[in-house]
Amino acid sequence: MGRENSEGGILLAGGTVVTLDADHRVIENGAVRVQNDRIVAVGKRGDMEKSFKGTVLEASGCIIMPGLVNAHTHLPMSLFRGLADDLPLMEWLTGHMFPAEAAHIRPETVYTATLLSCAEMLLSGTTFCCDGYFHEDSTARAVAESGMRAILAQGVIDYPAPGVPDPSKNVEAALMFVRSAKGRFPAIEPSIFCHSPYTCSAETLIRAKTAAREENVLLQIHVAETDGERDQCFAQNGVSPVGYLDRLGVLDERTLLVHAVAVDDADLSMIKKSGAAVVHVPESNMKLGSGVAPVPDMLAHGIPVALGTDGCASNNDLDMFGEAATTALLHKAFRKDPTVMNAETALRMATEKGAEALGSGSVTGSLEPGKKADIIVVDTRRPHLVPMYSPLSHLVYSARGSDVRDVMVDGRLVVRQRKLLTLDLERIMERMERLGSVVKGKA
Repeated sequence: MGRENSEGGILLAGGTVVTLDADHRVIENGAVRVQNDRIVAVGKRGDMEKSFKGTVLEASGCIIMPGLVNAHTHLPMSLFRGLADDLPLMEWLTGHMFPAEAAHIRPETVYTATLLSCAEMLLSGTTFCCDGYFHEDSTARAVAESGMRAILAQGVIDYPAPGVPDPSKNVEAALMFVRSAKGRFPAIEPSIFCHSPYTCSAETLIRAKTAAREENVLLQIHVAETDGERDQCFAQNGVSPVGYLDRLGVLDERTLLVHAVAVDDADLSMIKKSGAAVVHVPESNMKLGSGVAPVPDMLAHGIPVALGTDGCASNNDLDMFGEAATTALLHKAFRKDPTVMNAETALRMATEKGAEALGSGSVTGSLEPGKKADIIVVDTRRPHLVPMYSPLSHLVYSARGSDVRDVMVDGRLVVRQRKLLTLDLERIMERMERLGSVVKGKA
């Protein structure tokens, strides 16, 4: 079932519709009508079924909601899931990840590993992701085959990198990807990803941001991930990592700051003034011992904050339901305040606010007429979801990615009854197991 009934469209009907719109509408026995790639109506089932002539997708006993938004990923790093755990960031990065990437990251491994990551995300309800890595042409090919919506960025770093052995050509390689990818796939937007202020020179950061502005694309960057990074930046530049980017003119409304753990009030004021957005990746930060980003303070400043998983090598999964739960629980524990980061706040960061932070709030992230039909159906007839007093609470504190039954992206069903329709999952996993054997033997 997909768009085969384009004349009448598809009606997802009978479930509890959690719109995550500005009016906070939750509609019991509701329905969402889809025509081609768009949502055309949201309301009560009875009202919407009266004159409907298309295909009905029955969703009684389920929640119908927007697809989840994973605002920071490194999709090919599913190849390194569990390869080097329980290590400090710099030891993990320089001692294990950089060597593994040099040895094993090729266009064909990037393609296969991205397919696996897309399969994992779609099956757990993520319809839109923001990625940054190398050989991004291969990533784009895999994402397009999966049917996901995505912002994809070619990585920039001042060291020899997979596919870019000459660091002096790093920004040019990213620019080449952006220009080749524009308009190539309808649901994919290109971007540029600078790894961090400590792996990219001031010249590189300025050139990358200039290129991003000229092409009107997002610039992504890891920043202020640890106290050590902050201390090093003060020692070398006399300012914080955020202050350094501000001094270089890199911060604006098309800049996406990932991590932002080691930041203070002055940093948050700079971010707010610039219009930049932040991606919170709590599970990766926790696993690497990086610390806890002051997200409640960011929200108080009015900074757009999205949620992301980071790559599988530092999480180790791509389940955004889990990330939303961690976000809500972590900040309550850290602040010793159970009212901090309530369920709706965390859920919106994984949907509507995530899309807004990526510059796609008019396209996706909530169930509203005119937006793209990026919709998931969560099966609530599960032991851990019964009884249900608050759908919002359940989606954050009880639901899991494995509860997702159906997934629609751009009006096309890509998961039906927990079966992936766009990719051969068994074949992908077999190929990944073979690649993992190679990594295990050589890493």
